[in-house]
Amino acid sequence: MKKRLLILEDGTVFTGTAFGSERASQGEVVFTTGMTGYQETISDPSFYGQIVTLTYPLIGNYGINRDDFESITPAIRGFVVRELAKTPSNFRCDLTVDEYLTSKDIPGIEGIDTRKLTRIIRSKGSVKAILTAADEEVNVDEVVAKLQATPAITHHVREVSPKAAYPSPGRGKRVVLIDYGMKHGILRELNKRDCDVLVVPYNTSAEEILAWHPDGIMLSNGPGNPEDVVEGIETVRNLIGKVPMFGICLGHQIFSLACGARSFKLPFGHRGGNHPVKDLRTGRTDLTSQNHGYAIDIDSLKDTDLEVTHIALNDGTCEGVRHKKYPIFTVQYHPEASPGPEDSNHLFDEFIEMMEVEAGKGKQHA
Repeated sequence: MKKRLLILEDGTVFTGTAFGSERASQGEVVFTTGMTGYQETISDPSFYGQIVTLTYPLIGNYGINRDDFESITPAIRGFVVRELAKTPSNFRCDLTVDEYLTSKDIPGIEGIDTRKLTRIIRSKGSVKAILTAADEEVNVDEVVAKLQATPAITHHVREVSPKAAYPSPGRGKRVVLIDYGMKHGILRELNKRDCDVLVVPYNTSAEEILAWHPDGIMLSNGPGNPEDVVEGIETVRNLIGKVPMFGICLGHQIFSLACGARSFKLPFGHRGGNHPVKDLRTGRTDLTSQNHGYAIDIDSLKDTDLEVTHIALNDGTCEGVRHKKYPIFTVQYHPEASPGPEDSNHLFDEFIEMMEVEAGKGKQHA
């Protein structure tokens, strides 16, 4: 088995066994705490540009199947595990993780101390790193200097958003889904409710969206810093008050920025399927699936038309907002799960009900 190095920008070096692609790869190292759902994690566009570490010690035991993808083309830069299952056992299994990552040209490393790596990220924040072959030609000092000199990736969304609009037909409510790096679980939930969906790129104008006469607008998840999505913020600002909206993850952040709020980078982000979130309206606490490195500053909401509806019980950060005047609500977490608990799946029903109420008002005025 070939050896591989994971070199961090602080000079820490982990030596493990290579799997997946043989190429070297550089990215931001993050960790996620889900016990299952590694296939959805690998294919989640919100991980664009990142080397993903799984804190659960055994990964790959049920393989890769045809049903659980969240995108067609994975956007991760690398995959880090403690132990990789070589002989998965599941009736849906089509490929091993090794075979899948090899086919997608994504390198992986196993056999390292993922607990130590997670502690480094938790104490120092997300760090840049490189996965490379363990050979005599590797000069660690030169690699570290290169990592420290490399600027962070920006404008993630334009790399994962579609280049053109496409339909996902239904006979129910007409929804425009703005795709900032959408997990397909969101589209599946809308399709299950028979929505007639048009998926559009992140830089689609408000005029183009309104020309389709939607009953509602969905703002999807996506990777990176919301402040980089200038076109998206402007579009959402021009849509406020025109049609009901529901935002998820990056969509929540873009909507909040469009209303005058501020965002900030979390030290190491929220990633996993076990994050408790409290609904301030009902007092109910849901376990949620999360994957984000930025959050909305609660104090910056005071001078806006937004009110906080949900908070994270782990660190008190903002997990949801609602517009005080218009039928718009957003959440930071993933109600479509994929992977993770489905405690908050009811939010899609609330979105449908909100569109029906607004459609009823329109008929009364007519």
